[in-house]
Amino acid sequence: MPPTGDAAVTHRPAARAAGDDPPDPRRAGPPQPDDPAALKVVPVRHPWRWVGCTVTAVLLAQFAHGLLTNPAWQWGVFARFFTNATILQAVWVTLQLTLYGTALGFALGLVLALMRLSASPFLRWVAFGYVWAFRSIPLIVQLLFWFNLAYLYKRLDFGIPFGPGFFHFDTMGLVGAMGAAVLGLALHQAAYAAEIVRAGVQAVDAGQVEAAAALGLPRLRRLRRIVLPQAMRSILPNATNEVISLFKGTSIVSVMAIGELFYQVQVIYGRNGQVVPLLMVATAWYILLTTVLSVLQHYVERHYAKGAAR
Repeated sequence: MPPTGDAAVTHRPAARAAGDDPPDPRRAGPPQPDDPAALKVVPVRHPWRWVGCTVTAVLLAQFAHGLLTNPAWQWGVFARFFTNATILQAVWVTLQLTLYGTALGFALGLVLALMRLSASPFLRWVAFGYVWAFRSIPLIVQLLFWFNLAYLYKRLDFGIPFGPGFFHFDTMGLVGAMGAAVLGLALHQAAYAAEIVRAGVQAVDAGQVEAAAALGLPRLRRLRRIVLPQAMRSILPNATNEVISLFKGTSIVSVMAIGELFYQVQVIYGRNGQVVPLLMVATAWYILLTTVLSVLQHYVERHYAKGAAR
């Protein structure tokens, strides 16, 4: 006869109160087939990825082996001319052209970008016309025009516009080869820099400018302290690409007989006939200096990324 009353309660398992420890899983039975704990986790296989890595590694090894063992590269001639005084002087001329062209080009490009963002239709169309013209004309043609400035304009008059001139001077010695190269590179660079800066400024949230204006900040200070620091995150990658392109594009001034790196390399291998090792000298210097510019870009980008990226 089953117990009744209080005796029946003593045979029931006590109910687990809230907050008690969960049951020990080791005492539980084997996992059911539909239990996630019973599923076997197998990592995803990527056989074709390994095949691609292997093929790429083999090709790179073959290329490096060919560079080191092929006598046609003439690494001895390369080592002799890599630090030659003439080559180092040519590298310095190349750096000067890049520095002057970049500084003047981006200074003018900033002005053109502000003109394109101006509320004045006249200023916008003037800036647009400049960008359109200098992006349409090849750089080599621009350089030759500036180099032959004395042929186009024998003298420059200063006075009343469309009226008599008060004084004038000849243009024969006004622009030399180096000046024409810097002028052509800077004016050409300004057209691209203007679009880079304009795109960076337009990428800044309009609410930032409105908030700064609501605080009563002057327009120039808003541009200098609010807009440009944020725009630099968009400007820097494209601007660095343009600087690197300008650095390599200085080789085009060899048509004006300026002693930059590529021109001097051509002069040397024209004398000794060692074309391949001299071209490798120029290539190595271009790679080395481009790497330096890329490292500088990394640190400048990291500086302007403060507060925007982890």
